[in-house]
Amino acid sequence: MIISTKYRRRLVVMVKEPRAGRVKTRLGQSIGMTAAAWWFRHQSKQLLRRISDPRWELILSISPDSEVIKSNLWPSNIARIPQGKGCLGDRMKAIFRLLPPGPVCIIGADIPKVGVKEIWAAFRSLGSNQATFGPAQDGGYWLIGLKRIKPVSSQIFNSVRWSSKTALKDTVASMPGLKVSYVSTLSDVDHISDL
Repeated sequence: MIISTKYRRRLVVMVKEPRAGRVKTRLGQSIGMTAAAWWFRHQSKQLLRRISDPRWELILSISPDSEVIKSNLWPSNIARIPQGKGCLGDRMKAIFRLLPPGPVCIIGADIPKVGVKEIWAAFRSLGSNQATFGPAQDGGYWLIGLKRIKPVSSQIFNSVRWSSKTALKDTVASMPGLKVSYVSTLSDVDHISDL
């Protein structure tokens, strides 16, 4: 089932400025912080090329917030918004609340195997569901999508144990009453073994 064209689809990619010691620090412990930042920068740019598609608006959510306007690392033709403060849940909740009504999927930039096919499957699954997830092999998730025809609950992301094997389970538990679907399981890159 395809979502009504009444609402515009939006794909938000959460990125950090790729500076040594600020991104992929767990990976950096194995390969060095400069190499980890280099990997993240190039992985992010390749990802943005792979997932650009006319079926959705692509938006970058950048951290730190001060880099939203002045950063020259990201393509200038892609809309940018700040991530804001707080834990990952606080920042994703702010994104879901900031954008106009309609389906929004959020991903990170460190998932090498994600492409248009996987993103489109997530948006399609929102046709008959209120939420969708792309599970990760570590118990978290590489994608979260919400239909967002009604306001996002203030309880979403409460009590989620981030960076744990229960992050997906905890997030689903924070959405009682929503019909949830799942798309393909992929892996992000946190450690050298993930490469």
